[in-house]
Amino acid sequence: MKKTIVIVDDHILIAKALEGIIGNFAEFEVVYVAENGKDLIQKFENNSKIPDIILLDISMPIMDGFETVLWLRENHPAIKVMALSMQGDDKSVIKMIKNGAKGYLLKNTHPKELENALVRLSTDGFFYPDWASKIIFSNMNNDDPANHIKISEREKEFLKYTVTELSYKEIADKMCCSPRTVESYRDQLCDKLDLKTRVGLAVFAIKNGFAG
Repeated sequence: MKKTIVIVDDHILIAKALEGIIGNFAEFEVVYVAENGKDLIQKFENNSKIPDIILLDISMPIMDGFETVLWLRENHPAIKVMALSMQGDDKSVIKMIKNGAKGYLLKNTHPKELENALVRLSTDGFFYPDWASKIIFSNMNNDDPANHIKISEREKEFLKYTVTELSYKEIADKMCCSPRTVESYRDQLCDKLDLKTRVGLAVFAIKNGFAG
């Protein structure tokens, strides 16, 4: 069964062009297009299909991408959001990721790269091209939290697993504890490090040498 995608973009010609491109991808299909975040919410309220993935523009009237991805994180956390924008500046990338985006691409991306990004997003749970990864790392707090925040050995062990594809239940099995205990490690670390997502924890783990 194909993964379902919704495109949220106020430029209808671009959205329709994307729909045509994705129509040639073996593993994906576009189920509909929304013109902005408010339009998307209205479609959800009118029982439109909830997709697996949303390709989300940033600059839109009424409800932009920053607001929309935050709403999706709070109301439909299972949906994987890929930002697809002309904006590649540090501020936009970091804000979208902090608000809940699991990937980031520019609109001049080649169709093959888009297809690969969607596959990686589906299998790994996130996808950032090299240029976006560099922005993420360069914007991490230079005053390294690992130097002054106490992280227990068990939390360090948990951090090692955040960069893998293991589910939290599978991580619990690896750590010989309950899934609830693993969730407590996650919540404690997110609180200590002021992070909100597993992606943020994974980036922190890699940057600070906890990834094994």
